[in-house]
Amino acid sequence: MTPLISICIPAYKNPLLLKRLLDSIIEQDFKDYEVICTDDTPNEEVADVVHSYKEKLSIQYLHNSPALGSPANWNKAISLAKGEWIKIMHCDDWFASEEALSVFKKAATENSKFLFSAFIKEGANAKPLDVHQQRILQRYPNTLIANNVIGHPSVTMIHRSLSLTYDEHTKWVVDFDYYIRCLENNKFHYISTPLIGIGSSDTQLTNQIKAEKNTIVKEYLYLLSKMGVSILNNWQVYDAYWRTLRNFDVRSKDDLRNDETAFPIPVEIHRMIAYQNAVPKKLLRYGVVSKLMMFLAFLGRSTKN
Repeated sequence: MTPLISICIPAYKNPLLLKRLLDSIIEQDFKDYEVICTDDTPNEEVADVVHSYKEKLSIQYLHNSPALGSPANWNKAISLAKGEWIKIMHCDDWFASEEALSVFKKAATENSKFLFSAFIKEGANAKPLDVHQQRILQRYPNTLIANNVIGHPSVTMIHRSLSLTYDEHTKWVVDFDYYIRCLENNKFHYISTPLIGIGSSDTQLTNQIKAEKNTIVKEYLYLLSKMGVSILNNWQVYDAYWRTLRNFDVRSKDDLRNDETAFPIPVEIHRMIAYQNAVPKKLLRYGVVSKLMMFLAFLGRSTKN
């Protein structure tokens, strides 16, 4: 019998955190689900945990050899899913209550193919989206480039008919790039109750690359080539690109390392750099100065388009 929900766990190390997740699945009062775990771990530590749960939980387990890496491992887990709904859960996250899946299941009747919930982080309080944020997200999904208000993939549940995969050319922008594509011509349903706990570990993708200038700058440029330079017509998206160049001290075309990209760098990026070079670096670090220069650059662009 086909399950309603496929819980897809792309695992990599962290066996103790995986146990927490599996325990939270067992505790769910909604049971019409399957569990799939695809594993990039080089040793048997995750496999041992999964096998120890075989009598408590039916899990389809696959060890990737060689390891696929993120997000290919995410896509692998999703590709094995048979359920009507795809519920990806990273192994350092967990269901925050026994009713979490029941609430997701109820939301699945709301005529939306993209669902997501509020979440809690270890050591922090939940911050649900307000009505204004939800309206902005529905009308302008591209603003996720500036501020990923949805959060981690574990907070989402997606109808299989969307037939979308995570872009394996990306790591840093991978989640909000995927969400933007999901929301094109589709409404979302937001659950303000925190249903998911978000953990943190050294193996978490964002923690691994958050200081890698070349990776992050390159991926933002890749998004421009993929989505088109028109996304910069939104001032919030424009500001996100502005801050990326400023924060990683991109002061010339040589800093963009275009030799490592397979796509042209738009004129607008060069204009941003020129505007930033008009101000000393130390002064540009002041928020008010940076924001003023950003708006001048944005308005100058707008008069030409």
